Formats: sequence, C-alpha cells, structure tokens
Amino acid sequence: MTIKVGDKVPSGTLMEMKNGTPQPVTTDELFSGKKVVLFALPGAFTPTCSAKHLPGFIQHSDEIRHKGVDTIACLSVNDAFVMGAWGDQQKAGDKVVMLADGNGDFTRALGLEMDATRFGMGKRSQRFSMVVDDGVVTQLNVEEPGAFSVSSAEHVMGQL
Repeated sequence: MTIKVGDKVPSGTLMEMKNGTPQPVTTDELFSGKKVVLFALPGAFTPTCSAKHLPGFIQHSDEIRHKGVDTIACLSVNDAFVMGAWGDQQKAGDKVVMLADGNGDFTRALGLEMDATRFGMGKRSQRFSMVVDDGVVTQLNVEEPGAFSVSSAEHVMGQL
C-alpha cells in the first residue's frame, strides 16, 4: 500500500556518509519534531537526477529553508558510498542530506518502489517528493513513469 497524505512515515534506518564512514540515520531522528522535504529518485549519477532533480534542491535550498523547512533530504536506492560521492560531485554540502536506502527497505515500506530490472538497475525508488511535518506526510508528489515535474524543487516550494 502506498503512503498517502496524513500517514505517519514508517520507521526505518537509512545510511549517510559522515567523515568517510556510512552512519545510520533512523527515520525517527530524521523526521521527529521537524519539517522535512524528502525527495527520492531512481539513481545517483543518472541523467535527470544529476542534471535537474538534485541540482534544483541544492539551488533552492535557502528559499526552501526560509519557508520553515528544517531539513532537505535526497533518498535513493543506492549505497551510502555512492550517495556520498554523488553529493560531493554535485556540491550538496550541508544544503541537502544524501540518504542511502541500500536494500530499498524504506522505499518498499513507503509503497513507492519500482522495478527497473529491464534497465539492469534492479528495484529502485519511484521519483517523488514529500513534505513531512513531525513524521506525518502533508504533501506527496509521485511522478508518472519517465516524468519530472511534480517532484521538483520549484513545485515543492509552491506547496510550502
């Protein structure tokens, strides 16, 4: 079942590179008592993700935070090393937290997994964005396959 507006985000553990080491980040510490914009994409270093999706959130991070957002986080079914390297390459810095869902457990719990095996990519996340306020989804934007519009930074800014 796919998560929807009004639902509490499921519990899970993601990974983030910190000082060259993968560190666990629980969804409780990520979302509890905070307003978070979480966006997810099929894969690090892939064309739309690298050219538009992540760069948009990096570029607009100050504007998004000025609208009351505590954390902007990028999620992908990749490992923490890949997400860390991609964040470095894209100069995400402290603007966007780069989160790895290596086994896809959290993505599956959200009901937002897609099958990209025909492209040699295995099970991945659908492209989406959500606004989460103290662990509860207040906005959810899931893209149609191959599309990039409702999960963009610009679209999310209009929802804040």
